[in-house]
Amino acid sequence: MTSKEALIRRPGPRLAEGLTTHIQRRPVDPARALAQWEEYVGALRAHGWRTTEVAPADDCPDAVFVEDTMVVFRNVALLARPGAETRRPEVAAAEEAAAALGCSLGRIRAPGTLDGGDVLKVGDTVYVGRGGRTNAEGVRQLRAAFEPLGARVTAVPVEKVLHLKSAVTALPDGTVIGHPPLVDDPALFPRFRAVPEEAGAHVVLLGGGRLLMSASAPRSAELFAGLGYEPVVVDIAEFEKLEGCVTCLSVRLRELYA
Repeated sequence: MTSKEALIRRPGPRLAEGLTTHIQRRPVDPARALAQWEEYVGALRAHGWRTTEVAPADDCPDAVFVEDTMVVFRNVALLARPGAETRRPEVAAAEEAAAALGCSLGRIRAPGTLDGGDVLKVGDTVYVGRGGRTNAEGVRQLRAAFEPLGARVTAVPVEKVLHLKSAVTALPDGTVIGHPPLVDDPALFPRFRAVPEEAGAHVVLLGGGRLLMSASAPRSAELFAGLGYEPVVVDIAEFEKLEGCVTCLSVRLRELYA
């Protein structure tokens, strides 16, 4: 039995102070961000996902990017140790939410660092971005946690963007997609398809061939529709100002009860 559960966390009052690393800071409209977040959550629910709202972490500007707090494989939630020290308090409430859903828990321990946004799962292959937020010890600990569960863990370099999933995600058939100028080495992926826009590299698999994606990538949406998929488009422009994308606004748990 599989599930479609998603952890979410609403944007807090300090959202506009969120970290930026690879892009120039632009003003963020908190009210518009909240409306966009509600649209995003509504899209998940409309396509059969049950959502659990993680308790707020209002002192953490980036807490809305809840995906960075953990990585889930099978029914194990490996709690992250974010590479940015200011983000580490975000993990505690996310841990409580994952435990309440019945996940088995593990955790990355010092000196390891790992952000959930650096992990891309394609079937049983788990790609881990080794870069600014995730270090070699974090990769080692993730490998130790997930390989006994049947994962094949592959570390890949991330230097051009914040997280691995800032550069690449994957289609339902396992093809990795990315905007070539932002992908360190497309040849590391057995099947890779270029997309014409940066935001087009980010999709959440809703099920049934439906792809949740940003309104900032209309040409990529057209490309996916031509491949037989159904784009489900949401406006997340305020979060994109903080290097956010559709993947990092939720933690998807698909095999919780498998």
